[in-house]
Amino acid sequence: MRGRGDRLAAALAERELDLFLVTELTNVRYLTGFTGTNGACICGPETRLFLTDFRYTERAAAEVEGWETVTVADDWLGGIAARLRGRFGFEDDHVPVRLLERLRGKLAEGVEPVAAGGMVERLRRVKDEGELAAIAAASELADEVWRWSVERGLGGRSEREVARAAEARIRELGGDPSFPAIVAAGPNGALPHAEPGERAIGEGELVVFDMGAKLDGYCSDGTRTYAVGDPGEHAREVYATVLAAQQAALGAIEAGLGGEALDAVAREQIETAGYGERFGHGLGHGVGLEVHEAPRLSPRSGDTLAAGEVVTVEPGVYLPGELGVRIEDMVVVTDDGCRNLSSLDKRLTLVE
Repeated sequence: MRGRGDRLAAALAERELDLFLVTELTNVRYLTGFTGTNGACICGPETRLFLTDFRYTERAAAEVEGWETVTVADDWLGGIAARLRGRFGFEDDHVPVRLLERLRGKLAEGVEPVAAGGMVERLRRVKDEGELAAIAAASELADEVWRWSVERGLGGRSEREVARAAEARIRELGGDPSFPAIVAAGPNGALPHAEPGERAIGEGELVVFDMGAKLDGYCSDGTRTYAVGDPGEHAREVYATVLAAQQAALGAIEAGLGGEALDAVAREQIETAGYGERFGHGLGHGVGLEVHEAPRLSPRSGDTLAAGEVVTVEPGVYLPGELGVRIEDMVVVTDDGCRNLSSLDKRLTLVE
């Protein structure tokens, strides 16, 4: 973990900062390994301080390596303020205004907070081998749960029953859901973020099944669209359109490509088929300690892909009142392509 602190410290010079205060817990975990619910760290060229309270002193001793651990006894903000000096960056995208004002009131004269949010998130974009292994394991666990769910059948069961069973199976296999599973059948599939309800899945319907697992803190995210019996020619044509768009995007991925350009590869396929207005979300997003993180793949993305980033590729077509199709893989960007972490077949699968 110390190497991550070194990378953050090296980035401070570009912003003319002496120190950086990290309070967002996912970022604290990334830098230090701490998994508790109260911790902060202060990083600088010669500083690696991790702060927590009495409740987590023993946990910090077991989890935090390469950082000096300080237990703050009473005044949490005061304990942080006492260890800050010069110009220090803080995560303005996570620190509430009221909390910042309280911290300002405890700083020594001449100590200046500087808004510098996003610095740790930028480091998190490129995964190391340990992170990639954890994400791959989470993806394989989720794939196993999709196989298990299909073997049990979908027809006649409620969306909620299928979703809850899948989440319970993830836990049985040693993980946690990385987000509430989406199971959306028939016309509900036209809602990209549908909430599973009591509606029974009917014969001839498409079922959008979006799910992810979390292992060792790292997430997976994927989607498959299944058919319960024969969904009809129109549904098959929509499915083929989405699959072609996804395959085109997967084939175009490489380090150095912009997120906007990659989104356009899939979007052009869907627009050519006449469904451009029915693909209303971005092509994908980064995945790691959080299920949605940088980079973004969308028409408004300013991100450029780098080797070692993990992104989803998830085009969709949504026809209100009728059906929806989304196909989502999670891939590792490489210098000349990508490595797909999703092992499930993408041919339209007809299930009972």
